[in-house]
Parts: sequence; structure tokens; C-alpha cells
Amino acid sequence: MIHPSQFQAPWWARNPHLQTIMAKYLQPKRVEYRTERLELPDGDFVDLAWAFPEHDAPRPLVVLFHGLEGEIHSHYIQGMMAALQQQGWQALLMHFRGCSGEPNRHLSAYHSGAVGDPHYLLAELRQRYPHRSIAAIGYSLGGNMLVNYLAKYPRNPLTSAVVVSAPLQLSACAEQMNRGVSRIYQRYLLKKMQLNWQQKLQRHPQHSWPVAIERLRSIREFDDKITAPVHGFHDAEDYYHRCSGLYQLANILTPTLILHAADDPFMSDAVIPDASDLPPAITYELSQHGGHVGFIQGSPWRPHYWLEKRIPAWLATHWPNLKEQA
Repeated sequence: MIHPSQFQAPWWARNPHLQTIMAKYLQPKRVEYRTERLELPDGDFVDLAWAFPEHDAPRPLVVLFHGLEGEIHSHYIQGMMAALQQQGWQALLMHFRGCSGEPNRHLSAYHSGAVGDPHYLLAELRQRYPHRSIAAIGYSLGGNMLVNYLAKYPRNPLTSAVVVSAPLQLSACAEQMNRGVSRIYQRYLLKKMQLNWQQKLQRHPQHSWPVAIERLRSIREFDDKITAPVHGFHDAEDYYHRCSGLYQLANILTPTLILHAADDPFMSDAVIPDASDLPPAITYELSQHGGHVGFIQGSPWRPHYWLEKRIPAWLATHWPNLKEQA
């Protein structure tokens, strides 16, 4: 079932672009953290950011997965880590390969269906902390990745999961990002992607590339010429079809909350599933407003980030023996 969201945009913040952009410029939260380098079986690594204060077992642990080109200082990561700390829970961000500020070792990096590194991390966490409850939150690309992970590994260490503003139909999202005002967001993201891959290719001079990365003009072109061939897909459409979480929802057994705004400027209605395709494990909440990872409420003078209340409240209802873990 698709439920109407509890989120109600205030009169002054019903524009999706205001919701999307303003979220980045709210009062920034600064969460102290320490880093850990997790070595991976294939010889590469991912960098983890553990929020302070660190807690011993059995306090709940929440693992965050950022969006495209996100990192520890992304506003939504900082805000959610602070909100989780207020609950007395431990927060951990897994940077996707190459997103922590240091290029990863291999040519391959990350994409919307790359579930191997999260799978390795969560298995490692379960081994380290056999008695702690673990949940996960995925934003945007990280949300689509999390859906793929939950579907591929239905028996996993997670007590629950939350997916926010996820591009569950990748092809439709690539089309939307190349239209109208959404092209502004596309240019911003594409520039960061191009810069990162130019730096990466300097570290791998043995790989010649048939196209100049700086000449790519859309995310679809980038995925067709870079993402797909590097990660073993035939082309962008093959990548989109095989990695769109929309087609994997029915396989999810973990209690999962999906939050989406109908006016998300990164996406079209194609990302919204048919209610009949949702398994009992999924709670899908759809709001009319909210933009992309926005969901701003309050007054113009004292706005606040609704996700920082909704997500911890939902997670709290799914922690087993919460009092013992507080």
C-alpha cells in the first residue's frame, strides 16, 4: 500500500526547487567523527566515518549511504547523524569508493547497483557486534543501491531500513535530469563526476578512453560511456534496467520505509511503484511536496528538516528490546 505522507510543506516552501536547494543551506550541523579505512577483498577500500560519541554494545547502530557524489559533509548526512546522536544511537557513514576525498585504487568505483561493498561492510559489522541492532538509511543513489541490496540479500543483518528520494527507475530519472530546470542539477552533478573520473584516469594511464570525459553533456552520456563499460554493463540502458530498484521491491523482506515526494525534480512518476507490487515489508509514504531530499518544514525564519524527526521515529518502532539498547 502507498500511504499519504505525514509531511506537509509550509506555504512558503511548496516549490520543489526551493525544497531541494534550501535543504543544503539550513543551519549546518557539525558532527564530530573519526575515520576508519575498511580494506576490501578485491584489494580496494572504502572509508567509514563513525560519529562521536562512540558507544559500546548494545546500543543501536545506523549505517548511512549517501547519494551521488555525496560524502561526510553532505548536509543530509550531517543532519541525520546529529539526529541519531540525539537518540543515543551510533551513526556510521560508508563512503562509496572514491567519495571520501581520496581516489580508490581500482578503476571501477561505485554505481546505483553496486551492493558488494555494503554487503561486506554489514557482514563485518555483524561479526564485530553480534548483539547490536543495525539499521540502514540510503539517500538518492544510495537509496536505490540499498533497495538492490535488500532484494539480493533478503536474509541480512539489518533490523530495518529507510530509503529516501531514490531514483528507482534509472532510465526515467536520466531523462528527467536532461529536461528543463532539472538540467541545472545535472550540470552540477556531472561536473563533479567528470572531475573525479579525470583524476582517476590520471592514476590509471594504462586505460585509454574513446571519448573526452569533459565533452559528455548528460548523466545518460556519462553512464553510457563511463559507468556502464567500466562496471561490466553493455551500455547505459543495460545498466539502468539491471540496477533499477523498482523491479526488485517485491523481493524485500526487511521492514523498509520508503519516502518520496511527487514533485522531486530529479525524477518523474515512473519511480513510483504500483501499490500491488509492494510486499508487506515495505511502508511507502508519498508526499505531494518535498523536492529531492528536501522535506523542509517550519517558518522561513526557523525552518527545520522533517526527515530528522520522521526517520528516527520510524526506526525506534523497529528496534527490538530498545530499552535494553538505550
